[in-house]
Amino acid sequence: MSVKCVSILLLLLQLSCCFSSGSCGKVLVWPMEFSHWMNMKTILDALVLQGHEVTVLRSSASILVNSNDESGIHFETFPTTSTKDEMEAFFAYWLNKMINDLSIDALWEYFQTWQKFFMEYSDNYENICKDLVLNKKIMTKLQESRFDVVLADPIAPCGELLAELLNTRLVYSVRFTPGYTYEKYSGGLLFPPSYVPVIMSDLSGQFTFMERVKNMLFMLYFDFWFQTFNVKRWDQFCSEVLGRPVTFSKLVGKADIWLIRSYWDLEFPRPLLPNSYFVGGLHCKPTQPLPKEMEDFVQSSGEEGVVVFSLGSMVSNLTEERANVIASALAQLPQKVLWKFDGKKPDNLGTNTQLYKWIPQNDLLGHPKTKAFVTHGGANGVFEAIYHGIPMVGLPLFADQYDNIAYMRAKGAAIRLDWKTMSSSDFLNALKTVINDPSYKEKAMMLSRIHHDQPMKPLDQAVFWIEFVMRHKGAKHLRVAAHDLTWFQYHSLDVIGFLLACLTITTYLVIKCWLFVYQNILMTGKKNKRD
Repeated sequence: MSVKCVSILLLLLQLSCCFSSGSCGKVLVWPMEFSHWMNMKTILDALVLQGHEVTVLRSSASILVNSNDESGIHFETFPTTSTKDEMEAFFAYWLNKMINDLSIDALWEYFQTWQKFFMEYSDNYENICKDLVLNKKIMTKLQESRFDVVLADPIAPCGELLAELLNTRLVYSVRFTPGYTYEKYSGGLLFPPSYVPVIMSDLSGQFTFMERVKNMLFMLYFDFWFQTFNVKRWDQFCSEVLGRPVTFSKLVGKADIWLIRSYWDLEFPRPLLPNSYFVGGLHCKPTQPLPKEMEDFVQSSGEEGVVVFSLGSMVSNLTEERANVIASALAQLPQKVLWKFDGKKPDNLGTNTQLYKWIPQNDLLGHPKTKAFVTHGGANGVFEAIYHGIPMVGLPLFADQYDNIAYMRAKGAAIRLDWKTMSSSDFLNALKTVINDPSYKEKAMMLSRIHHDQPMKPLDQAVFWIEFVMRHKGAKHLRVAAHDLTWFQYHSLDVIGFLLACLTITTYLVIKCWLFVYQNILMTGKKNKRD
């Protein structure tokens, strides 16, 4: 179908939606790159199909947000002092450092490096945000457009400032912020450290005593030491732009709805608030036919089936040594292997293994011949595996990947290995175990049934709550009163202080009265003796 025909169909669909429901809205989007954009794009496509007008703010330094998209989304590109090459180099440098030079076992070095990354990342996004909000031409255009809602990812700061400048509502799409800092202190969500694992702590499920100690230390570290962004600079920047004193955290806290890209098939039970909703796996969908050559290769596996291997969109290659360790193990499998790999072909690559620069991962995981999934543990891939009921071998590399695989291992659907230290035999044995031990497939299918057994599909729920905010011009009735309390009021320290003062005064008065009575009785007794 031609681009012209697609455009006409989308226009007709939008017009029919508007006339039938009278509720077409205008959505302004502040996106994040990489897998975050893939999730956001899924929501935006659904909003377009509902007849809404979607505008994505795209910097000239954007890596994946493509203005040539033909899905009916409008892209507003603004110039920045940063370039695409600089942004790609920035992410490539830090990604390589975190994957190849760091270990989560060396906690202090690991989190110190993450701290440095976020400080530089914060500076980059502050400059990009300045280039936008100080661009009078674009800001005037945005203000005249009168958007109904801003959809943003809090890991890419600036969406909350835009919502404030445009005097419109704010909805977040988020997987997590480090240590759940913004969800907790700006969003009001509760994360009791006694049983809720801190994100990036590599903990899961039921805690032993020492694991509770570790979780508490992680919480204290993220609360009092780790900074996701350079908060002081963002506070100053936002105050200067708005012309009044304001904190970045307060702007984040004004979000009407938090769409959290997770679900109970991945997470362990924890408290949620009325304005926070799990929409994990919103990108998952039924399988589509594979390309013919790929389908022929999959069918050639016979009854043994295939293994799908991918380390996500951000990791393009591995060191030659690690690639050969992996290839050696894969060559010994009776299954055929489809490996997403972009690098020098390993010397000992087996005849059963095909290399691809890109694979239709969802369609492969949903294929009846797929037996196992080798993954870095990114949330998108994990949810696709859950959706289709495929057991996993996890090779986590950074960020929440350790947590995602830890959760899946605790639920019996995955085996985790350290990709830096594992041997070919370790990798081979892990694959044989998840393929041949039926318990892994059973657990994966159980999680799949949980995922599918929802009153509303995750994508439909995400769209519903965005439209809800547009229909009701916000969702203030869902916001807890915690947002209006100071930290000492939130923890009831003023109430505790008042009650302690009352108790102290009462105790003091009782003691004074008792002493007074006792002294009178004593004096009366002495007087009677003299008489």
